[in-house]
Amino acid sequence: MEPPTYALGFDVYGTLVDPLALAEPLQALVGEQAVAFANLWRTKQLEFSFRRGLMQRYVDFDVCTRQALRYTQQALCCELPESDHDRLLEAYLYLPTFPEVVASLTVLKAQGHRLVAFSNGVEASIRALLSNAGVLPHLEDVVSVDDIRTFKPDPAVYAYLAQRTGQPLGDTWLVSSNAWDVIGAKAAGLRAVWVKRQPEAVFDPWDVEPDVVVSQLDELPAAFARRA
Repeated sequence: MEPPTYALGFDVYGTLVDPLALAEPLQALVGEQAVAFANLWRTKQLEFSFRRGLMQRYVDFDVCTRQALRYTQQALCCELPESDHDRLLEAYLYLPTFPEVVASLTVLKAQGHRLVAFSNGVEASIRALLSNAGVLPHLEDVVSVDDIRTFKPDPAVYAYLAQRTGQPLGDTWLVSSNAWDVIGAKAAGLRAVWVKRQPEAVFDPWDVEPDVVVSQLDELPAAFARRA
């Protein structure tokens, strides 16, 4: 019996590419605060998008990212000139993939799954990022929440993913390293894979469980094959 095939929406930041790799260019600017800066920047970027979604005061993810950068430099007392802001935001278009990403997407595509990027990011920015990383040719499409002007985990964005892929909610999968994203997808009726990239990561105890848990994407083809 052939295993089923699905539409797979891959979260981008933290799942396909590593936003915390920005600690490297930050090292030259803020020294030993680089790791803390990268982590706080990422945390506030997400928080700002969550808050804007709830408030229905949408600005796109690039704006959230810039505002989170300004917050972080103030919070850590390391003022940076605007030229450094621009360079750091440009670096967001050149984030590295996790090592197994391209090979894993190749195998999943060969299995017959439909692969799309699914992100809070602006489509043009995501396309540039994934193109620079060598990932874009392995994907059928890029689905951005910017089209409907709200953010994950609003149920509307997961419904939009299913709509764009032309699949029923139950045959549409989110693949994400973010537990909150997985819970959002499950709440909206999708199925979901949690990519538990850190062994110490804890899944939110919300009485919601991912359908599949992997530690990295190269485990996913075998996990889907076992669902035959």
